[in-house]
This record gives sequence, C-alpha cells and structure tokens, in this order.
Amino acid sequence: MSDTIRKKAQDTLTQVEEVTAVVLPEPAKEIVPLEKADAPVGAEIRKRMDEIDMSDTNSIVAFGSGAQAELQEISQSMLADVRNKDVGPAGDSLRDIVTTIRGFSVSELDVRRERSWWEKLLGKAAPFAKFTAKFEDVQGQIDKITDELLGHEHTLLKDIKSLDLLYDKTLNFYDELALYIAAGEEKLAELDSTEIPAKEAAVSAAPEADQVMAAQELRDLRAARDDLERRVHDLKLTRQVTMQSLPSIRLVQENDKSLVTKINSTLVNTVPLWETQLAQAVTIQRSAEAAAAVRDANDLTNELLTSNAANLRDSNKMIRQEMERGVFDIEAVKQANADLIGTINESLAIADEGKARRAAAEEDLKKMESELRDTLASAKARRDGVGDNSGTAVPG
Repeated sequence: MSDTIRKKAQDTLTQVEEVTAVVLPEPAKEIVPLEKADAPVGAEIRKRMDEIDMSDTNSIVAFGSGAQAELQEISQSMLADVRNKDVGPAGDSLRDIVTTIRGFSVSELDVRRERSWWEKLLGKAAPFAKFTAKFEDVQGQIDKITDELLGHEHTLLKDIKSLDLLYDKTLNFYDELALYIAAGEEKLAELDSTEIPAKEAAVSAAPEADQVMAAQELRDLRAARDDLERRVHDLKLTRQVTMQSLPSIRLVQENDKSLVTKINSTLVNTVPLWETQLAQAVTIQRSAEAAAAVRDANDLTNELLTSNAANLRDSNKMIRQEMERGVFDIEAVKQANADLIGTINESLAIADEGKARRAAAEEDLKKMESELRDTLASAKARRDGVGDNSGTAVPG
C-alpha cells in the first residue's frame, strides 16, 4: 500500500469512529391526548385543531398532509444516492483483494527446478524471476483495489450521514402525526359531545318550514364527522408505517457502518500485514536459493554413495545366483516328469473309455437287429392272413 493511501485510510478512521458513535433516539410509543398533554404540546394540538373546518371537505381530506411534504422532499433527494448498489461494488472490491492475495502462492515456486528446454525455447523466465515479477504485479493490484475501497468507504460514510438526517426527519414526522391524531380525536370528541347534539336540538326547535334545511345541515355535519374519523384512522395507519420505517433505516445504517468498519480495518490493519508477509516471502525465497545450491551438492554426494552401494549389492546377488544354478533346474525336471506321467494316464483312460463305448455299441446293435427281425416277421404274418389271435387276420 502506498503512503498516500495509507494516510487516507488513517484519516478516514476518525470519520468512521464519529459515525459509529452516533446513537439514534427511540420513537415515542403512545399518543398523548389533549387532557394529558403539557402546555406546549397542548398548544400544538389546539393549533392543529384550528386547521379543521367542518364545512370545508378539503380541509378534512388534507388534514395532516402538510407534515409529510418536507419529509418527502428530503427523502427523495437523499435516497437518490443511498442505494444498495453501493454495497455491491464495495463487497466486490473486498473479494478482489482477497483473490489477488490468494493468487500469490509461494508454494508454486520451486527454487531447485531448472527450466525445461521447451521453457528455454519459449523464453520463459526462471522460477525466481517469475516469482518476483508476480510480486510486483500483486503489489500494483493491491494499491489499485485499496484506492477503490477508499472511494466506497467515503460513499458509505456519506450515506450513513444522510440516513441520520432522514431518520431525524422521519421521527419528526412520526411525532407530528401524533399531534394531528390527538387533534383529530379531540375534534371528534367535541363533535360527538357538543356540536352534533347542539345541531340536533336546533333541528328539533326550528320552525317546520326551516326543519328541512336544519336537518340537511345536521346530515352534512355528521358526514363531515365521519370523513374526519376516516382521516384520523388513515393518519394512525400512516404513523404505524412510519414507525416501521424507522428500524428499517437504522438497519440499513448498521449494515453500512459494519461494512465501513470492515473496509477500514482491512485498509489499516489487514492489507499492511499481507504486504509484510509477501515481502518476507520474497526474502525467504532469496535465502532459499542460496541454501539450495549447498543442499543440492550434499544431496548429490549422498545419492552417489547410496546408489553405488545398492548397485553393487544387486549385481553381486545376481552373479552368485547364476553361479550356483545347475545345468537343469530340478523344478523344470519335476514338471516335465509330471507332464509325461499325466500324458500316459490320459492315454490309458481314453483307451478304456473307447473300449467301453464299443462294447455298449455292440449291445445296442444286437438289440436293434433283434427288434428289426421281429418287426419284419410280424409284417409277413399279416400279409399271409395268419394272425396271432382270431379276428386279427388281414383280408386278402
């Protein structure tokens, strides 16, 4: 890592500590009604009650919408930059630097290996030259990726601060909705307890000619009251959704803070350690090359001594064995004798088997000759009309 990038990483560490130290306030859980509110809050509730004009439908429909205008403007401008797309490249850069370090494998280098004739023909570098060139290439890649990580870190820090502001505005909107809900519920209570009963009494006391108009005004007031009740219900739902968005913003912040901390730790601690180990690897390989020559000489001497002794032993054994052998091996004589005896026995067995077959064949021939003679005699008797028994003669 270059000195410039290292200095930037150290300077960013202060900003990381500042954003991680920010504690966001918790939202209020309950809506304070007018009768339980203190003087400042009560004044704010009454101020919002004055925005309601029961004779103007638009004032009821737009009740509480003004509080959301500022939040929408701020959130749209902030969320244009705060997107999950910024997390992806940061994670990719972290994976790239790990892949780059893992690609620098010291175990791939064998300082004793000589280049083959093919490698010499193609002009490939010697193992150690290739090793040092790869080290220089890895160092350049590390500097490039760490510079990219610094850019991602600054972007995430900016997003975290923007989310802080968005959280504050959302929390203000959440509290503002509570005031509008309290004002709406207070207005509904006044309508139910005072204004609507008064209007009902006015309808009953009005002359018969004016009762139709008075009754219509009462129906309009009740309809406006129902519209206000629905609007207050919508504000309650909006407040609930707003409360759910607060932990979502906080969760995004926590993820960004964790990633920023991880990136800064990688830049300040991990990458320098990796670079130190890589530099040590190059130094170790240089020392290994010096020791390899001495080790190779000793290994060659030992190999010559052991191989000559082993060759002498094998040659002596083979010569002595040939000298002690006879003209014929007794095993070969035994095998030939056994084969001869087997041949004679097989010949005798085959002869006996042929004799037995011929004797059986002669018996079969005698039997067939007797059967043929009897058959011919029987045929002649039938032709002469003399049967064995009465009634069996064949007519002429």
